Amino acid sequence: MFSPDQENHPSKAPVKYGELIVLGYNGSLPNGDRGRRKSRFALFKRPKANGVKPSTVHIACTPQAAKAISNKDQHSISYTLSRAQTVVVEYTHDSNTDMFQIGRSTESPIDFVVTDTVPGSQSNSDTQSVQSTISRFACRIICERNPPFTARIYAAGFDSSKNIFLGKAAKWKTSDGQMDGLTTNGVLVMHPRNGFTEDSKPGVWREISVCGNVFSLRETRSAQQRGKMVRGTNQLQDGSLIDLCGATLLWRTAEGLARTPTLKHLEALRQEINAARPQCPVGFNTLAFPSMKRKDVVDEKQPWVYLNCGHVHGYHNWGNKEERDGKDRECPMCRSVGPYVPLWLGCEAGFYVDAGPPTHAFSPCGHVCSEKTTAYWSQIPLPHGTHTFHAACPFCAHQLAGEQGYIRLIFQGPLD
Repeated sequence: MFSPDQENHPSKAPVKYGELIVLGYNGSLPNGDRGRRKSRFALFKRPKANGVKPSTVHIACTPQAAKAISNKDQHSISYTLSRAQTVVVEYTHDSNTDMFQIGRSTESPIDFVVTDTVPGSQSNSDTQSVQSTISRFACRIICERNPPFTARIYAAGFDSSKNIFLGKAAKWKTSDGQMDGLTTNGVLVMHPRNGFTEDSKPGVWREISVCGNVFSLRETRSAQQRGKMVRGTNQLQDGSLIDLCGATLLWRTAEGLARTPTLKHLEALRQEINAARPQCPVGFNTLAFPSMKRKDVVDEKQPWVYLNCGHVHGYHNWGNKEERDGKDRECPMCRSVGPYVPLWLGCEAGFYVDAGPPTHAFSPCGHVCSEKTTAYWSQIPLPHGTHTFHAACPFCAHQLAGEQGYIRLIFQGPLD
């Protein structure tokens, strides 16, 4: 918790507004976090406010005139309505807010560089070949510099010449004479009900406009026709999800993160499971979850699970079902047939809705976390492509399978 007098005491920790965590990365990017490209990004109060707010509206008859109006030293948004008309809205400095920009571009105005998430990718080379659907300047978050440090999200970001140009997507004049519009693939937001807690329930996905208004979804991501304006807010709350069409981000407030399990707590849970010396019920060898740092390499003591029944074993070669492409195996304990996969601990603490023990695993990827966390994420329809939604594991972005999308793990204790 931060006291309001922090500004007068520069030695105190800077105020943290919150953090954005990219879904699909279990604690860090495959090739490591570098500079502005990482799996999570903290938004701190800036030494000097850099927020902007709309001021003057100009109606220009030609694109050339519009270019002349947009001053290099002033932020502006240009709405091209036709060949003959462009409306330019100039923005002025706002000393009460800080602005943070997110997008695919590596240009300097972007604070957090986000690339397309490829489910289960182990290296950036897996992600390079994909034609990106994330905008270069996807969205901006404006945070109030004074308590309660409210954060709001808006579609589109200002480029290095401080402009936003809205060409193809829907744009319109609002009832109070202002302009507003959408971006090509849109910025979708979902606020959970009951906050981000063990009682959380998924909310409804909405689209956020360039001015922060809230709309129902278009028929497909880039449809020309906007959705209906609906009651709702662009104010982010703990657990809000932001979808940029290619990557989904989770917003956690500073207060929410203070209640979330730490890596230290997850490490203690890992050691507790290992200390109980779970055994393979067939080979009788002791199983152990590998350390958080070795989260891609299968270890010889690694626990494996039969996804249809939840029985945990050590790795073994028998039980292959030849007629099923060798993917399905028969559990020696209960004879149920299904996929057999290694178990991995979920290391990104920001995805946990509680600090419960790691008793459940997502199916089919085998990421392990608390029961409430698996139950919550398995209910969330995440945008996928231009018009579909499906539940996915937050740690690796794999689409969930099976009846529930997760399974309770059945460990066997030592026999001695």
